[in-house]
Amino acid sequence: MRIGVNVPNFGPGTDPGRLRGWAQVVEGLGYDLLMLSDHVVITPDVAEQYPPPFYEPFTTLSWLAGQTGLRLGTTVLLAPYRHPLLTARMAANLNEFTGGRLVLGMAVGWARQEFEALSVRYERRGKLTDEYLLAMRAAWENKDDYRTEQIPFWIGGNSDAGIRRAARLGDAWHPLRNTVPWLREGLDRLRAAAEAEGRPVPGFAPRIILRLTEAPVTRPDRLAGEGTIEQIVADLEDLRGLGAETVVLDPFGGDPEETRHPQTAWHALSAVADNWELTR
Repeated sequence: MRIGVNVPNFGPGTDPGRLRGWAQVVEGLGYDLLMLSDHVVITPDVAEQYPPPFYEPFTTLSWLAGQTGLRLGTTVLLAPYRHPLLTARMAANLNEFTGGRLVLGMAVGWARQEFEALSVRYERRGKLTDEYLLAMRAAWENKDDYRTEQIPFWIGGNSDAGIRRAARLGDAWHPLRNTVPWLREGLDRLRAAAEAEGRPVPGFAPRIILRLTEAPVTRPDRLAGEGTIEQIVADLEDLRGLGAETVVLDPFGGDPEETRHPQTAWHALSAVADNWELTR
């Protein structure tokens, strides 16, 4: 099982130097994958959680690609925000430049004001996502033009619709921040959805929170990746037992001021690296 890291590409403490520092820490500790999130227009609903500056993922990953040998990806790229042929072109080029290191986590999006700013109908975001994923796959089949193999789609989404989309169109299901019992139950729903579609069950690549505490977290709704290092390692063992191919650690706790002081997150990543053999 591989372990990746979701790096904050937003917030008051983020700039090119800080992003380079994140990449150096993630690679230096032995992690496999560095991922970035996606927003295009920082409307008030977006800014409340992810304030500017917000670095666009394709350009930022292209810049980081020359500075690291890590796999690179998006968690998650918001599919309805870009024309699918543009996304297919940018992804294919980046995948070629990096020697096949790209993973595309994709989802439908949630920020209604951002959809309005982009003149995309919020109510059609699910249908558009399905159409765009199919269009990208079709584009990549033209090897002479796009010069890429099929790039893996990790389909984000915790809803029933997201699980069905992963079963129908994804190479992996990429649920975000939940409990181990919920993920176990979600995998049952994924298997049922894949059977209904007549498709093989896609892979499992969850993104979990990383919040290291000194005392054990005993709440019944404790999220995977939250607690002492012993609890976090036990969660990783559970996820490996559930068949996870990659687990992405998300050390952002929700306060944008954290981006000014990444050392806390780096300490947590170091603790995981010290207690989990990253190559196993």
